[in-house]
Parts: sequence; C-alpha cells; structure tokens
Amino acid sequence: MTSPLVSTDWLAAHLTAPDVLVLDASLHLPGSGRDANAEYLQEHIPGAVRFDIDAISDKTNPLPHMLPAPHVFSSMMRKLGIGDGMTLVVYDSLGLFSAARGWWMLKTMGAARVFVLDGGLPKWKAEGRPVEDGAVRRPERHFTARLNHGAVTDLADMRRIVESGVRQVVDARSAERFAGTAPEPRPGLRSGHMPGALNTPIARFLNADGTVKDEAGLRAVFAEAGVDLARPVTTSCGSGVTAAVVTLALTLLGHRDLSLYDGSWSEWGGLPDAPVVTG
Repeated sequence: MTSPLVSTDWLAAHLTAPDVLVLDASLHLPGSGRDANAEYLQEHIPGAVRFDIDAISDKTNPLPHMLPAPHVFSSMMRKLGIGDGMTLVVYDSLGLFSAARGWWMLKTMGAARVFVLDGGLPKWKAEGRPVEDGAVRRPERHFTARLNHGAVTDLADMRRIVESGVRQVVDARSAERFAGTAPEPRPGLRSGHMPGALNTPIARFLNADGTVKDEAGLRAVFAEAGVDLARPVTTSCGSGVTAAVVTLALTLLGHRDLSLYDGSWSEWGGLPDAPVVTG
C-alpha cells in the first residue's frame, strides 16, 4: 500500500480486521451551523472512533486546532485506542475536507500506516454500505509520537519563506478568500493572501463523486495554478485543515519536500505587520 488513499471497497473488505481502525475526523467551518460530534453520534462507519481535531490540539495556543506537543498527542491517541503498528483509515462527513488533516497529524507524529478514505462518508453511504450510531470506545493502546519537525512550519519560518521565496506557498482557500473579495469566516482577519502565494482550492482536486482525481488530473490542477512540482512546497489555508488536502495531493504525486503552515491564515491574517496582498 504505497498510496495514501484507500477505496471504499478496500475498507469494506478489511473493516473487521483486528489491526484496522477507522477514524471519523469530521470538522465544519465556523458559522456552518453543523456539529461534527453530534453527527458522529447519529451515524458513522461501523467501529469508527471519533478523532476530534478541535479536541486533539494545543489548548495553550489561542489559534484553532494547532498541533499539540508529542507527549500530549501520545496520551490522546492512547485514550482513543490508537496504537503503534495499527492501520488507520481516516474519513470525514464531507468527502474530503478535514480527513486529510487527521491523516497529516498522524503521519507528522510518526504513524507509519495511515490512509484517507477516498470519497469519505458520502461515497460510503451512496454505495449503500452500513453505518451505526453511538460512541465507539476501545481499550487503551500504546502510541509512540515522533514529531517530524520538517513537516510543520511556524510563523518565524513562514516569514522567512515569504520574504525569500525559497519555498512555494500553496493556499487551499477559495479563490474569493484568496483574492480578498470574500470575508474570512473567522472575525478579525484581513482578507487576501501572502505575497507570492499560489491558489489551489480543494474542490479542484476532486471528481464529481468526491473521489480524488487521478495523477494526470492532479498534475493539471497544479500546472494551472503555476505550481512547480520540482520545487519545495509549504501548504496553507484558513486554519491548517484544508492545507493538508494539498499536502495529500502532492504526496499522491510523489512530492516529498513538503511542510504545512499550522497557523495558516488564522495567524497570518490577524497580524498587523504580516504582508497581505489582494487580487
């Protein structure tokens, strides 16, 4: 299994395997009126554990769902029953929105076998596959977190990247938010983007059924956005969630020199001295 994606057929065939654990990493934007935790209790893939991205975060940081310290992450994974050596399949209720963030968090913390369900819960349900309700509790397991520091970009690094242009910055927000013609969903943030950033809204990576495009389709998306696949990339978005979709798409193409700006626009757009351009 070299791809970071697994199909619904694969998951259905391996759903009861003792080493496979399914994680519901659903998350919704502020103001959506939806509650991912409540929706999980109403329906989820059988056996799926709730992987709450908001809860699994650095509570000392005012920015939304920032990656926690490795020892904190280990403790949270242990309580969820996520252990070393398990095969983890992450999905979300929108198809592909926040599942990639869960995948990135686990990979960045050292999980060796973690995948994203292609098409997510919508495709699973559209195929008539079973769901269940209620919370899933699993016995505690040992999880060893080994943070890949190179996969995470902080504010100081981001300032250097923007100033030097040493890495490409690829922003996953909508074209309207990127251009500054639509307001940010979080109050107090300026509209626009970082100087030199490129824009690849995540819907462009998906087929009509919500699955990820093939290699040729992904390459076309990046080519249209002006992304040079031979150069390093740092991904960004509104709060570090959909940036992971871009990271996932680049990983599918074999790109390895990748980092994700965890603070993303929630941090950059709120700083009065951070350069912002529109258009």
